[in-house]
Amino acid sequence: MQFRELAIDGAWEITPRQLADSRGVFLEVFKEAPFVDSVGRPLDLKQVNCSVSAAGVARGIHFARIPPSQAKYVTCPKGAVLDFVIDIRVGSPTFGTWDSVLLDDVDRRAIFISEGLGHMFVSLEDGSTVMYLCSAPYAPGREFGVNPRCETVGIEFPTRARDGSPIEILLSDKDAAAPSLLQAQEMGLLPALEEQQDFLRPLTPRSEA
Repeated sequence: MQFRELAIDGAWEITPRQLADSRGVFLEVFKEAPFVDSVGRPLDLKQVNCSVSAAGVARGIHFARIPPSQAKYVTCPKGAVLDFVIDIRVGSPTFGTWDSVLLDDVDRRAIFISEGLGHMFVSLEDGSTVMYLCSAPYAPGREFGVNPRCETVGIEFPTRARDGSPIEILLSDKDAAAPSLLQAQEMGLLPALEEQQDFLRPLTPRSEA
């Protein structure tokens, strides 16, 4: 596995080694040792989610309040999605910016998103299937969103599907009605950078003296 830190602190792209022969392909989707070595903390798995989306469907920008928030290890075993991580941490030097990774059934990359960051993706093909390994179970009272079309964030939406055909971005009513980033900040919904760092500190293995 190869790990690459993204432009948002606390997010990584993971590229697996694929073993192919006449029977098909085998790969390790997640492996604890290289994950801890690269990311510096374990992933305490509490819930696994799966979504299937038509081309153009955008899901997000979603986040959960700290503590415990929800770290996500995201893959796309079928189809293709453009996956985004958004820095929603008040006080962060990259507050309001984003980075993206193409997740598909060719390179079979994954993205890891730490607690306290925003997440969304856009499906690039009908039937795109996304799997999320989550560090905390879904908690409705602690789950919030930022409008994907927020001008402050400025997400650059894909305009074409994987086959080159044009796509129309489709949002749920809930996501379309979500506040902008600055409105969410005014409402006190966003995590502070210091709050996130304090929460993550105990998760980082300490070196032995």
